[in-house]
Amino acid sequence: MKTLGKTILAGITGGIMVAFAMTISNSFDSNKNTKSSEITKILDQEIVSEPTQTVGIRTSSSPELAMDFTYAAEVTLNAVVHVTNEFTQEFRRDPFYEFFYGPGEGNRKQQATGSGVIISEDGYIVTNNHVIDDADNIQITLDNDKSYKAKLVGADPSTDIALLKIEETGLPFISFGNSDNVRIGEWVLAVGNPFNLNSTVTAGIVSAKARDIDLLQYDENKEIFPLESFIQTDAAVNPGNSGGALVNVRGELIGINTAIASRTGSYSGYSFAVPADIVKKVTDDLLKFGLVQRAFIGVALADISQEIANEKELNNTDGVLVTGLITDGAAADAGVQEGDVITKIGSLTINSVPALQEQVGKFRPGDKISLTIKRGNAEKLIHITLRNKEGKTKMMDKVEINKLTALGATFKKINAEDMRLLKIKNGVKVATIGPGKLRSAGIKEGIIITKVDQKPISNPEELVNLLNSKKGGILIEGITANGGKAYFGFGL
Repeated sequence: MKTLGKTILAGITGGIMVAFAMTISNSFDSNKNTKSSEITKILDQEIVSEPTQTVGIRTSSSPELAMDFTYAAEVTLNAVVHVTNEFTQEFRRDPFYEFFYGPGEGNRKQQATGSGVIISEDGYIVTNNHVIDDADNIQITLDNDKSYKAKLVGADPSTDIALLKIEETGLPFISFGNSDNVRIGEWVLAVGNPFNLNSTVTAGIVSAKARDIDLLQYDENKEIFPLESFIQTDAAVNPGNSGGALVNVRGELIGINTAIASRTGSYSGYSFAVPADIVKKVTDDLLKFGLVQRAFIGVALADISQEIANEKELNNTDGVLVTGLITDGAAADAGVQEGDVITKIGSLTINSVPALQEQVGKFRPGDKISLTIKRGNAEKLIHITLRNKEGKTKMMDKVEINKLTALGATFKKINAEDMRLLKIKNGVKVATIGPGKLRSAGIKEGIIITKVDQKPISNPEELVNLLNSKKGGILIEGITANGGKAYFGFGL
């Protein structure tokens, strides 16, 4: 919740950063290191279980509660892996140092570590996006110390989830549980690799659900639309736990540990996990489509405080208030009005904006949902067909994605306003960039590519075809976000 504001410390959920090249004290600032800012990504974990239905726990009718987590630990430990992210860290040159020791390099090889969860016997692994962000190489180490090079299948900064693949079969894996069924007060286990200590298990209870801690930052240019509805737990997690498993006492995956509330960078009482239902939907999308098929209702919402209830003359604070509508959006076309109170999605009761976003986040454009709303003293059931951010119900398929992808990057058109501001007549924007030749050459998200080998580029398809067919040396000319010219050369 936003009341946690200044108590949330963001640590790079990867956890522990190690320099490969020469180490100079205070020579660089790395956004991979744990930060003491209000909200930083650090490994957080939440685990949930249902006490009356779990292995090794007596029901509430028993005079005593016997807590035996050995079954859950046994079935999950071997399916949680160690993730190593090797990346290139740029740093500012130090004239004083170079005066005495000579010129230094402009970048260094760095290493960040975290955890991951095997979710299929053929080597698919889920982790946090921030664990593998900007990776040049990703290494997976199993609980038996066997190591593999991992391929990045896809990543979703909006939920901080990424999907990896290693070439192996017959692996132990953790099955998904239903995070909607998680109850406050249930026992859970956090499984991961804190401080590089492999196979660590901690226990706690679910403290809260649908927490929004302002961890993920909205960025339309990078198509980041944060979806935060974390499971909060008091199971101890620390740097290195990011991307690890939150499981119930049956050993089912109910969340991916993502962040902790801390003033020190280490565990201070609460941790947060992405609910398993969201993780499953995101990983399914990444596997099937290469990107997340995100659905939108087309409304602006607000939690209902007592003050708002009094102002709007509402009978109670149940539900969430519709404060605005997107013109010709899904909700507006279905008959939702400003001032309506949404109380249910399907059969699930909704009492907060994060809870509503979590439920909508399980669907794709074109899916139909039902909303129960209160309008005055009347209750209505409204059926809505969800849409994508362009207001359409169509989903992109792999063929369409491949048309926009080359050398680890995806591209999109630039609008007329960008061309006017940058005073250019053509170009293609780098939408996302992963491991590959373009990143190694120094190209970043947001750069506009205007020419390849002096040939003007006007659309993404043209650029992708050229990059995928080019052999030998290549020179790319582009424009940075501040309007400066940039040149990138490399071989294919």
